[in-house]
Amino acid sequence: MSVEIREVTTIRQLKTFIKFPLALYKNNPYYVPAIYNDELNTLRWDRNPAFEDARARYWLAFRDGKVVGRVAAMIIPKHAQKWGQNHMRFGWIDFIDDAEVVSALMGRVEAWAREEGMDAVHGPLGFTDLDREGMLVEGFNEMTTLATIYNYPYYPKHLEALGYVKDVDWLDHEFTVTNRSEDKIKQAAELIAKRTGLRLFNGSKKDLLKIAPQIFEVIGQAYEELYGTVPLSEKQVQAYINSYFGFVDLDYIPVVLDENDRVVAFGITFPSFSRALQKNRGYLYPFGFIHMLRAIKKNDRADLYLVGVRDEYRRTGITALMANQILQTFLKRGIKYVESNLTLETNLDILAMWKYLDNRQHKRHRSYIKRLNQALEA
Repeated sequence: MSVEIREVTTIRQLKTFIKFPLALYKNNPYYVPAIYNDELNTLRWDRNPAFEDARARYWLAFRDGKVVGRVAAMIIPKHAQKWGQNHMRFGWIDFIDDAEVVSALMGRVEAWAREEGMDAVHGPLGFTDLDREGMLVEGFNEMTTLATIYNYPYYPKHLEALGYVKDVDWLDHEFTVTNRSEDKIKQAAELIAKRTGLRLFNGSKKDLLKIAPQIFEVIGQAYEELYGTVPLSEKQVQAYINSYFGFVDLDYIPVVLDENDRVVAFGITFPSFSRALQKNRGYLYPFGFIHMLRAIKKNDRADLYLVGVRDEYRRTGITALMANQILQTFLKRGIKYVESNLTLETNLDILAMWKYLDNRQHKRHRSYIKRLNQALEA
């Protein structure tokens, strides 16, 4: 039967939209579900602060009454204002191995883009750079993480057949934790602390929440020139704090303060939640949170989410302070492997750091683009 495309307009339909990947990837050993409540809060028009200026539409593909695909399309005015690009984003794209399905889904996205006078469609992207982004193009036999997307190998093939080409890649690395450089890192941290007068945050979770908005100030500065980033409003910052810091373990989050208690650098790492999310299928309630708590207490893997340094402290060796705390935490907690998550291929400063660590580049994610009006682009 032919493919039927239905737009998502109700909360019930949105829940079907969010749950579709659970059926598509059932029993897949590499797929890690997103946290259901986070997905619902991000996609609901009445909950995500991004909708103060952004617009989004979601579609489901049906065949013979069964869901066979989904896609979201977003217009982000802040992107156009910052980058001068009249582009529509797509994301949350999943589909069975069928060219007709993906063609019908992306056809709806492109049709809306043309209606809105857009020059191009690109993605997978989220409302902001802190949402899941990038289509997996290498590393299909590697387990993904809470922060990254997993998809079947046929995804990029079908998308490229529709005229989508590479816009940019993110590289994923896995690091092996050893104590070989423990003394050197500790000595470097002590030297930098003495030279700069900087210190590590040493407070409670309540204290961390008070300075969390400053962490996002640093994110805004450190990530300003990176692909696809847009400014965050105060409401968006608070929403991300509510999402990110729910399972916070202070040992995993080094924050560097100056003499005025201003945040000048930070690192956000967590024990890996991949296995836990596979077990609870992304649902924290009624009992899924137990798997998350167990992952915090006993785990041999960790994920690196974000690292940021204020401009005036770059290339001062300040990262040694954070590296020392993180390494000590990993060694104490029995962490053996760490996932970098996404690093832009153009982020040469970070990629240069990875060269000095025992690592393997094991996955690659890609943002695709399709120009809708070649003459205008030229």
